[in-house]
Amino acid sequence: MDMLIFKLEKNSKKPLYEQLYMGMKDAITHKQIEVGTKLPSKRKLADFLNISQTTVEIAYGQLLAEGYIASKPRIGFFVEEIEELPFIESKQPKKIIETRKNENEPYPYNFHPGKIDTESFPFAIWRKYAKDLFDFPSKEYLQVGEPQGEYELRTEIANYLYQSRGIICDPEQIVIGSGTEHLLPMILRLIETNSKIALENPGYSAIPRIHLANKAVPISVDEDGLIVDELEKTDANIVYITPSHQFPTGAVLSAARRTQLLNWASKAANRYILEDDYDSEFRHIGKPIPALQGMDQNEKVIYLSTFTKSLMPSLRVAYFVLPPALLQSYQEIFSYYSATVPRFDQHILANFMKDGHFSKHLNRMRKIYRKKHDKLIHTLESFYPNISITGDHAGMHILISVPLAKLEHELKQIANENGIAVYPVSDYLLKPIDYDQPTFLLGYGGVALEDIEPAIHKLMTCWGINRNTKKGKSHKL
Repeated sequence: MDMLIFKLEKNSKKPLYEQLYMGMKDAITHKQIEVGTKLPSKRKLADFLNISQTTVEIAYGQLLAEGYIASKPRIGFFVEEIEELPFIESKQPKKIIETRKNENEPYPYNFHPGKIDTESFPFAIWRKYAKDLFDFPSKEYLQVGEPQGEYELRTEIANYLYQSRGIICDPEQIVIGSGTEHLLPMILRLIETNSKIALENPGYSAIPRIHLANKAVPISVDEDGLIVDELEKTDANIVYITPSHQFPTGAVLSAARRTQLLNWASKAANRYILEDDYDSEFRHIGKPIPALQGMDQNEKVIYLSTFTKSLMPSLRVAYFVLPPALLQSYQEIFSYYSATVPRFDQHILANFMKDGHFSKHLNRMRKIYRKKHDKLIHTLESFYPNISITGDHAGMHILISVPLAKLEHELKQIANENGIAVYPVSDYLLKPIDYDQPTFLLGYGGVALEDIEPAIHKLMTCWGINRNTKKGKSHKL
């Protein structure tokens, strides 16, 4: 055959072997080189193109590996038959699918309730523990670990829960997974296939989307938390609840309703309470609210929590604590499961907790978030006394009710257009609720302390709410 001619650019960033490989591949697929054609020897083609034999050898090797050519010992390389891919011409113009824009990122001021203060994370300490694991060969962590998660981490979590939440449990009762969204389906499967779950309304927005097939039952919430009287009138056998700091209203489940709820669960064998204690670490007024699980005498509470707010959302470490009565069923159903959190991440976290750095970090973050909380409340009370504030005793967000005639989505759009991300309470409703005024969540965790006041002034200005320099009224508790 005639010697192959390819345009090779020796000053290109693309290696010569890759240029040669692509050129020959293109010639073969477009039938410019016929099937069965014997290719030049590596020496001849190298001399002809003024390149090294190694370059030709690598290009031939890649074509051989992908099946474009075949090798016959002591004879040479030959072009293989390549079946053409079918091409059906569409009458419709091709549509470009755009990646969904992450609305949490582009705003100068973002009041998302799930954001944390990234400036205060102890990177140096975390890096040390990560480095230690990789500097000293931890070959055993390359294998699959325990299905429930690393025992060392479960031990540290059990110790932490006892000290901070009054929960007495063994590491064997703890199951670790990559987020509540991953763990909740496991719990529901463990309890009963046809379980019907009751959810707080408003409540954690991801839960209804995950379990729509279960025909979730919405239960109203007031200033004392979930209305248990409503729950008792339903046929739900599971209730998902945030009793220590109801999301998003901030209500605390009263002592009377805690007792009522535990009594409801005890009246049937398949009734359970799923207690999500996602941000119990941050309470700004009074002592932390005890976990509902600590009051449970009948093994009816399954406790869930995460490190999302206390450390970082991207860590993706959540866990639940099973009552002892459910452990055997768990081991029978999920014995073949693998932990969904990387073992190295689990051991970094376990060592971080074991040496006391987690407690130190929490104490520091409590002070930082308390300052942000106080700054936000002071700004609203001092300059905008007509704004009603609720849910401000704990957590990392508050609720504000705005005395305007506009709809929530209109106010959200106006704020977005002015570089401010706010989140209406309607985003967290399982069924509609008629609020007297537009109501929004203002998360302050991810907003810098010095940005809180100018952000609030800008938000109120774009909404047309005038600044009042007189001393504001006390907000609603």
